[in-house]
Amino acid sequence: MRVCVVYDCLYPYTVGGGERWYGNLAERLAREGHEVTYVTLRQWDRGHTPAIAGGRVQAIAVGPRMGLYTGDGRRRVGPPVVFGLGVLWHLLRRGRRYDAVHICSFPYFSLLAAAVARPCGRYELAVDWFEVWSDAYWREYLGGVGGRVGAAVQRLCARVRQQAFCYSDLHAARLREEGLRGEVTVLRGLYAEATAGLTAGDAALGPTTDGAPPSPAEELVLFAGRMIPEKRAPLAVAAIASAAARIEGLRGELLGDGPEREQVLAEIARRDLAEVVTAPGFTTAETVDAEMRRALCLLAPSIREGYGLIVVEAAARGTPSIVVAGPDNAAVELIEEGVNGFVCASSDPEEIAEAIARVHAAGPALRASTARWYALHERELSLENSLETVLAVYGRDGDSASA
Repeated sequence: MRVCVVYDCLYPYTVGGGERWYGNLAERLAREGHEVTYVTLRQWDRGHTPAIAGGRVQAIAVGPRMGLYTGDGRRRVGPPVVFGLGVLWHLLRRGRRYDAVHICSFPYFSLLAAAVARPCGRYELAVDWFEVWSDAYWREYLGGVGGRVGAAVQRLCARVRQQAFCYSDLHAARLREEGLRGEVTVLRGLYAEATAGLTAGDAALGPTTDGAPPSPAEELVLFAGRMIPEKRAPLAVAAIASAAARIEGLRGELLGDGPEREQVLAEIARRDLAEVVTAPGFTTAETVDAEMRRALCLLAPSIREGYGLIVVEAAARGTPSIVVAGPDNAAVELIEEGVNGFVCASSDPEEIAEAIARVHAAGPALRASTARWYALHERELSLENSLETVLAVYGRDGDSASA
């Protein structure tokens, strides 16, 4: 097959879950003998040609290098529009060369462009929906008028004829409610067993558990993630402070960087926690791996997660996780209560501190249980499993097209 992978970012020039997914997808497709083109915004120096899968994947820039985020960590509007126009022009000119176009739903304009150009190209359209935002979240993110526009654009994209992929039951159900035209396949795995050179929270954090018992836990609560409002890093500081008052010698460590890091540091100073909680900022994947292996638990108080890869990464090391329930948090689907962690019903720091105390009281038994949970679900949670599912869907659609 001739496949066009479309995403506005390219690993390793930018690092995140989407970049890893599309990079791995392109590489796996090329390894299977498919002809793959990766369409993106330019993130490399002029005159340089990115080498994807050893040069087996052709990278094409359809727009200039642009800053994608505002100072507070939100997506800018301009780059998605530029990228959408570039994708439209590319597919109008070259769409007939592709049997399938595999694209991310967000930030939407590129998906609409692929839908507009499809009558000329007649390709199959596969769409990844990492998240489907609620109307309430759209209003919170963009305000009243902007939120209504965003929700309407998302609904329009859902009604494009497509083969959809989601990564949680939560977002698959929302996509159907939006009026999806086509089938939705839920992919359960995004965890790559070994990915090097990435950064805290937005990285695959090293090799999986190798069958040995989990490392003994230290009195350490770990947060690892990009410090944006949705991740609620300052809440982690408050919860760790409360838990430290109950558990002698408990410490906290917040790894990662982002627009809320200054607020995190201010919260540590305000509570006089310099000897208890640290926030060293940007760090290496190796450091995150080492800290996760020795942590008592991973604390992920995020209000919004499309999947919750960090929970899987922690479980692979026998480290249980604590997450907070919420209408936009799909990470709760990865927690089996009391087996590999706990779900807090609210974002009350005292309730989260109580969950930390429960992990501490459970001791090595919970770490062993977490390791068993991961071993039981390892295949399902693997990136390789999801890639195989996508390839099978490509094959099915190809068979249908040729019938």
